[in-house]
Amino acid sequence: MSWLWVAMGGAIGASLRYGAGVFLLKPTSMFPWTTWWVNIFGCLLAGIFFAYSQKFPSLQNEARLFLMVGILGGFTTFSSFGLETFQLLKQGQTTLALGYVISSVIMGVIFLVLGFYLFQCLLHTK
Repeated sequence: MSWLWVAMGGAIGASLRYGAGVFLLKPTSMFPWTTWWVNIFGCLLAGIFFAYSQKFPSLQNEARLFLMVGILGGFTTFSSFGLETFQLLKQGQTTLALGYVISSVIMGVIFLVLGFYLFQCLLHTK
């Protein structure tokens, strides 16, 4: 039954990812902003869910599979990140590619930590 939670969440996450690229974020430069923002937002949501699951351990089973592995796994995209980095390198945009890689990793971790601690603070004030 676990695979079903992951599959359902993955379908939702992949659809949200597609929608973000088509309807919300229109690229206006060579920098792959859509993937960057999707991955940063996904990290923020991962931090929030992780903080929430620490307070409510029952969320560490099926809910974790559905939300973290399924939805966020389908929403964020490491393969697009790798491909876009490679394309920038092929086009001779080495500085832009390095900026993309470094900012994605650093900002992703920062937003995950922010999501975790901000949401943890909200949970403790209630």
